[in-house]
Amino acid sequence: MISEIKALFDEWIAAVVRAVNFGMGRYARRRRILLSEDSDNTFTAKMISARKGPALPEVSFGLSHGRPNPPLPADWEAAFRGSRVEVLLTSGEILFRPLDFPKQAVDFLDGMIRTQIDRLTPWTAEDVVFGWSPPSANPHERVELTLAATSKQKIQPLVQLATGVGAASIAAFALLPVAGDAPAKIKIFDQPLRGAVGRALDVPRMLRVVLLSTGLAAAASLIAAAYIGSALDSEQQQLTHRISERRAALRLNPNAGGSALSLLAKRKQTSPSSVVVLEALSQALPDSTYVTELRIEGDKVQVVGMTQDAPSLIRLMERSPQFARATFFAPTTRAQNDPGERFHIEAHITPSFGSGT
Repeated sequence: MISEIKALFDEWIAAVVRAVNFGMGRYARRRRILLSEDSDNTFTAKMISARKGPALPEVSFGLSHGRPNPPLPADWEAAFRGSRVEVLLTSGEILFRPLDFPKQAVDFLDGMIRTQIDRLTPWTAEDVVFGWSPPSANPHERVELTLAATSKQKIQPLVQLATGVGAASIAAFALLPVAGDAPAKIKIFDQPLRGAVGRALDVPRMLRVVLLSTGLAAAASLIAAAYIGSALDSEQQQLTHRISERRAALRLNPNAGGSALSLLAKRKQTSPSSVVVLEALSQALPDSTYVTELRIEGDKVQVVGMTQDAPSLIRLMERSPQFARATFFAPTTRAQNDPGERFHIEAHITPSFGSGT
């Protein structure tokens, strides 16, 4: 299982590196250098996409075991580093062959040509590099194209040259002897030589460092969470124990709750209840008496209403244990259309509670 995980990890890193290189190679602006093959097996380097700065003059050199002979000037060595090298091959070692296929085979040309490359060229599939021109239709429902191929031994010194000078990638093109309507050149080889982001940035190493750092951070977070969670659980247990003890103490001694609970109980016993006052009035006043206003302010109650005998109400209210010192706080009046006397009585409230209240 460990070997499988390691293989999957390596494949993932390789996929990320390819994606990074593809993105950088697609969007990063790179210097392009054209190497044209001359008749005497020498090459001429020409800048076809220069960065800011003075243009470099063309330079010619031969190849000796993949190294330029004579050596490149210092400015050209600097230009080759990180650039894309495009080689234009014109020697007789390039094989050109016209081919035609059914029109329906356009989407499968790569597989069809690759399976027949041993028959179409003198090289095996492992020893050849090849490409073809864009297919063109003919009147017979077929397509025509030109195959260009050469041996990998022809390309290998060029790859060694580009690798030695620090180029980012190399591509080889075969120049058609007679162009006609076809393109002037056919790409037969294209290979990246190093990460497009440069040698200074090792993507696999950075990925490993990031993953290792992430794993260590996750482990540290789990340890911290376990420690903090244990401390919080311990504190919660202590609080729960203290609450349980406090509740038990209150059940055993209700007065142990402190002054707040005592004051609350005292206020309940001494403060008048509006419901109790209303109930006491309904019991003390006769049925012929109607109350139109009732005001409770502190320990006093004021009652305004209509009755047939206002003075008798004073006596009836004082008989109630709920009231004391009843008196008129306004004159008793009787209008012509009133059915009785309009009274205004004020009395002190005496809190009185039965058992169980």
